[in-house]
Amino acid sequence: MTVPPKGGSIEDNVAPQATKETAESEHEVAEKAVPSEGALRPFIIISLSYILFTTTDGAVRMIVLLHAYQQGFSALVLAAIFSGYELAGVIVNILAGVAGSKWGIKATLLGGLTFQLIALGLLYGWQDSWSIGTGIMFITFSQILNGIAKDLTKLGGKTVAKLVTPQEKQVKLFKLVAWITGFKNTFKGIGYLIGALLLTVNYFVSLSVMVVLILAAIPWAAVGLKRELGRSNKKVSLGTVFKMNYNVCVLSIARFFLFASRDLWFEVTLPYFLRSPESGLGWSRTLVGVFLAVWIIVYGQVQSWAPHWILIPLRQSPPNKWVATLWAGLLVSCPLIMASVLLGTTIFGPEGAIAKEVAVITVVLYLFCLIFAINSAVHSYLIVRYSDGDKVASTIGFYYMANAGGRLLGTIMSGVLYTYVGGSIIKGFGACFVTSIAFAALASLVALFLRDDAAGLSCGQCLICVAAQGDMDEGEGIKKEHVMVAVKE
Repeated sequence: MTVPPKGGSIEDNVAPQATKETAESEHEVAEKAVPSEGALRPFIIISLSYILFTTTDGAVRMIVLLHAYQQGFSALVLAAIFSGYELAGVIVNILAGVAGSKWGIKATLLGGLTFQLIALGLLYGWQDSWSIGTGIMFITFSQILNGIAKDLTKLGGKTVAKLVTPQEKQVKLFKLVAWITGFKNTFKGIGYLIGALLLTVNYFVSLSVMVVLILAAIPWAAVGLKRELGRSNKKVSLGTVFKMNYNVCVLSIARFFLFASRDLWFEVTLPYFLRSPESGLGWSRTLVGVFLAVWIIVYGQVQSWAPHWILIPLRQSPPNKWVATLWAGLLVSCPLIMASVLLGTTIFGPEGAIAKEVAVITVVLYLFCLIFAINSAVHSYLIVRYSDGDKVASTIGFYYMANAGGRLLGTIMSGVLYTYVGGSIIKGFGACFVTSIAFAALASLVALFLRDDAAGLSCGQCLICVAAQGDMDEGEGIKKEHVMVAVKE
């Protein structure tokens, strides 16, 4: 356990009411969080490489999904295929964390970009004449490689903010993490749109565009990054990866349930539901791609600007455990509404009015998008804050192992529920949302166990939900002073 250093309260670091910097941030909302001048080059290179990769990652996901639907793959089969992608994330996040701590962020970033090129090369071999069984094995393997690529590349994008931001600048760190994470998801949404549109031209043309984007990122990362960036001063092994501090472990469990609550319906079953004539929607590939792309873009933008638009005005910046608990609790309302409509009304189905169907699914799912984006921004900041400075790569790897585990469970369960529950896809889709309610509630409940109480919880200027406590008790603190990894130019 760690305690605040003598002579200073932990509130000096985290409480929004207690820091001069936080007070200033509330009056200077437009102030951007940027790294120091000496760290600007690696920040730009890693961020741009990460954005290019996520664009292709989103596009490949949409290309594979829509092409598989066209080839007659069921939702359960596609869920199994994408489970390989998520399973790779569970394993690789741990290995990537060790690799990043041992060999540096440059090695993991270049490794991720290379694996993406290999995965794209394999997709060129997908033949429409293949049997379903052959197609499943081939595409599953390509998605495993794509999952490896994603998590190797993501490590750099998630750790660079911690490496270039002084420990005492917590508000700026929150803004920086939110900006990187949000714009990553914005470009992933753009990738969804690009993939859907390019697929209307030609399958092989769409893959070729993705190859060009990845090739554009490799030279900058190879030449512009130092080998020392992100390397730990301590010996890091698989054993040490699992020795995380208490708050990292609790937040990782909350993250597991949070992302399972989304992927129980988003990644596979939603596009299948939108495409299916049985649901009464029967949308085209392009329209499905546009809906998902806009969802991801909105999600990313809300993540980026959550500190400015929402959390600073509510006096919830920088966030703590109460903020994480509140927003995960609010998330429960969205799957609750969708489950009630799907299972308790006749709005959806061949006889349903298309205007009502579109209105319900758009309003409720985009409301989920907004609340989920705030949750994700809060979690992304907290994991960086809770990380020890010289273990940030391995800590991020551990955390995103839990993230991938939640997505894996959500994806598998979505395929099973959608296919087998209720005797129709409407009932099956409703069952996905019922399970999503439970997972969102668990994410909120688990966040209550974080040891991060001092700042309390406000909801604006007048409403104080949980009063600030002053200094934390022994064992409830977070290290205020970390040994930061040097970023040398």
